[in-house]
Amino acid sequence: MDTKTISIEFPPDILLALNESEAEFKKRVKVALAVRLYKLQKLTLGKSAQLAGMSRYEFENVLSENEVPISQLTLDDVLNDADKIRG
Repeated sequence: MDTKTISIEFPPDILLALNESEAEFKKRVKVALAVRLYKLQKLTLGKSAQLAGMSRYEFENVLSENEVPISQLTLDDVLNDADKIRG
């Protein structure tokens, strides 16, 4: 899979304060970004999971842990779909 690298700068004491390695911090940032972009409806569930480096199932669990709804459907969406099915 082709990937892009984006560098961000942060104070070195952040890793110390979090008691994390650079790899752990990178993973945390990727997951947080994926959750945020999914919540903002900028990425689909599948693309968000890909960004987070997780399976879709694993990412759904992360969303659940962060109290982010997995479905973005509204009641109006469901009622409109039901009306279309009825004809």
